[in-house]
Amino acid sequence: MTEEINFNANEEKQNRKVVKPKPRVQKEKSVKPETQKIAPVKQEENVIKEVKGKGKVKITFLGGVGEIGKNMTAFETDNEMIVVDAGMTFPGEELPGVDAVVPDISYLIANKKKLKAIILTHGHEDHIGALPFVLSDLNVPIYGTRLTLALVENKLREYPKIKAKMVTVKPKNVLRLGDFTIEFIKVSHSIAGSLALCIGTPAGNIIHTGDFKIDFQPIDGEMTDLIRFGELGKHGVSLLMCESTNVCRKGYSMSESNVGKELENIIKAHPDNRLIVATFASNVHRLQQIMNLAEKYKRKIAFTGRSMVNVSEVALKIGELFFDRNNIIDIDKIDKYADSELLILTTGSQGEPMSALTRMAAGEFNKVQIGENDCIIISASPIPGNEKSVYSVINHLFKKGADVIYDELADVHASGHACQEEIKTIHALTKPKFFMPIHGEYRHLKQHKELAMSMGMNARDIILPDLGMQVELTQNYIKQLGFTKAGIRLVDGIGVGDLESSVLRERKQLSEDGFAIAVINVSGTGDVIGDPFVITRGVVYNDEADSFVSDLKTNLQVFMKSLDVENTEPSLLKNEVRKYMSNFIFKRTKRRPMTLAIVLVD
Repeated sequence: MTEEINFNANEEKQNRKVVKPKPRVQKEKSVKPETQKIAPVKQEENVIKEVKGKGKVKITFLGGVGEIGKNMTAFETDNEMIVVDAGMTFPGEELPGVDAVVPDISYLIANKKKLKAIILTHGHEDHIGALPFVLSDLNVPIYGTRLTLALVENKLREYPKIKAKMVTVKPKNVLRLGDFTIEFIKVSHSIAGSLALCIGTPAGNIIHTGDFKIDFQPIDGEMTDLIRFGELGKHGVSLLMCESTNVCRKGYSMSESNVGKELENIIKAHPDNRLIVATFASNVHRLQQIMNLAEKYKRKIAFTGRSMVNVSEVALKIGELFFDRNNIIDIDKIDKYADSELLILTTGSQGEPMSALTRMAAGEFNKVQIGENDCIIISASPIPGNEKSVYSVINHLFKKGADVIYDELADVHASGHACQEEIKTIHALTKPKFFMPIHGEYRHLKQHKELAMSMGMNARDIILPDLGMQVELTQNYIKQLGFTKAGIRLVDGIGVGDLESSVLRERKQLSEDGFAIAVINVSGTGDVIGDPFVITRGVVYNDEADSFVSDLKTNLQVFMKSLDVENTEPSLLKNEVRKYMSNFIFKRTKRRPMTLAIVLVD
């Protein structure tokens, strides 16, 4: 089972009132998959003091820099190694048929004897999504908060052969892993249980912010621990590694509580409408606000979408989400209630092809038919690259007569990432000697460097990391060592690895130009027996297909008569026919479909 390690905090709590949601139901015991038991970690004093480090540490970037997602970073001394996060990203159009992209962990496998643990900052897919594929090669303990590990356990149910070692930690816990001492720091983000890390090393203290924002009105009543960041800054921070996702946005990010106020205004303005709210299933604080509003305005809640159902159940069981089960109804029962009595929580805020909201918009979701009395709130903003899909769904919903409210029309979404002023605050509090921006494309990292320099840092003390880059840190300097292998592994059906470029080329060719197949029977004397069998898909439009195929058959018969079939190897015949087909099709269509030729010689 998953262990929870309780450390006694020596620090005084921050001088602020903490308001937590009042539970409405008794917490249930969590049912968890089989895990291997791990010995407790030795308790450490809950203060990382100034480190007079004379050693060095090597940092290897296996993901999350020069890109969005796939976050993974290794910290290494001569004797030990720890890894922070193990995320995935979704493939672009250049990777047709690929389900997910995860980091290449060849470097970790080569050094697995040194690897002590994987530390998780939070439970988003770009930070935990690669774990099933990492754990199949590396049997190491995983550390994270309750919600983070609960989401990992839920994910690992699909991989029963993996027996994970998991240890639950809390903010203000400190643990020692060989040469490393890790303190966990509370931060706000768009998922509960998010952490920043202070990693004590022989080269000094390294602060890794994870994904964070500074929310002065957090839903759980617990702010980003700015006091602790300031204390660590006074003790001395050798290196700051700070996220860069929203570094190009000026000012501050909007508070999550403001979203709740806007959602309440919308609900009050639509008392007679059926409400459908699409949001990220992992944003437990958003779900909490929506559920509270549904109860307040006496609406039954129906979940649809597997991840929405799973996350809500997991969060309820571990006490991160509170709701009255009597207010939840099955999606199959919504016809028994008036529109004014319903609020449907759904997935699909990113226009995912098979999500519930996308299927509703297309009229392909039997349980929910969109109509003129529906008010649909998309409580999310499109992730870069998803804009076309999201707006397509919105257009289809409007065409069905629904009222659609999204982030361009109202404050129905707040980013979970820090904007410029919040990032400046972390820099000012920690006063790092050296700095490396993380979690962003190159443009984000470059902008973050400029921001750090505007606050007085010298350019020589800043390194812009890249995929595979290895950096050496000491108390006196930071320098780039070089690069190691750190490409990508592709999750393709049940396979994981490096798809050959030829496979991807063929998939792209099929998706763009279709395919054509010809089967030809010839006698030993070279005469064509009967008509060639020809089939095409995606090459020409249906109204042209019959005449096109007929012309291709006729020309193939003529071409076969020009060949010396008796004295030519069958494999060479196939190649000649294939080339002829390809040239014929290109002349007629200006396309290069995949062509296959089968020549049967009697």
